[in-house]
Amino acid sequence: MKKICVLFLTVAVMAGCHSNWIALPKASEEPDKQAGEKAEDKKAGLSEVLDRFLKDGGKVSDEYKIGPGDILEISVYGEESLNRKDLVVKPDGKVSYPLVGDVQVGGLTTAQAKEALEQSLHDFIPGAVAAISVTQLGSLQYYVVGKVNKPGMYNVSKPLTVLQALAMAGGLTPYAKESDIIILRNSGKETVQLPFDYKSIKKGKNVEENIILERGDVVLVP
Repeated sequence: MKKICVLFLTVAVMAGCHSNWIALPKASEEPDKQAGEKAEDKKAGLSEVLDRFLKDGGKVSDEYKIGPGDILEISVYGEESLNRKDLVVKPDGKVSYPLVGDVQVGGLTTAQAKEALEQSLHDFIPGAVAAISVTQLGSLQYYVVGKVNKPGMYNVSKPLTVLQALAMAGGLTPYAKESDIIILRNSGKETVQLPFDYKSIKKGKNVEENIILERGDVVLVP
């Protein structure tokens, strides 16, 4: 009877040990699973930014705001004499157009500029229907998104650096990750990620990262 009890206890202990041994891999796999999920979340967030700002290979989108140096084509339905090509937006954001003179289009989307021109033409051509398109981009368009005080799309008429772009966006918020800023740039069919360590640059280090922005660049501040 004593031998049977000892044998029973031995089997029970071995079963308990075996149970613990099986459970260990499950616990060790959990961190990897969580890390994978976080990586997928980060990848998804980056894709959303790219889809919004870099869609259609950098072509002019409906939300594009006309800037100095851009070249426009304007036509008015039924009024061929008013059709104009190669209209250059002046530094003050205006274009010169027959009958109405200078029309403010800088800072407007093509839909907004169309409405502004139609209102200006109303006294001369009641019910005028205009069409405006951007045929050539002459201004520098870039985006600053994430933890900055004034995120959004910006147009400037001359080149500027990443630091200058961040300054125009009102600077970083208190919770921004200064060392993890990246610049997203279209390069053919690929998107290149360029690092920007704001914290180091403030100390005079890694200043080569303060590059000149190109049209369509996205400065992403996590």
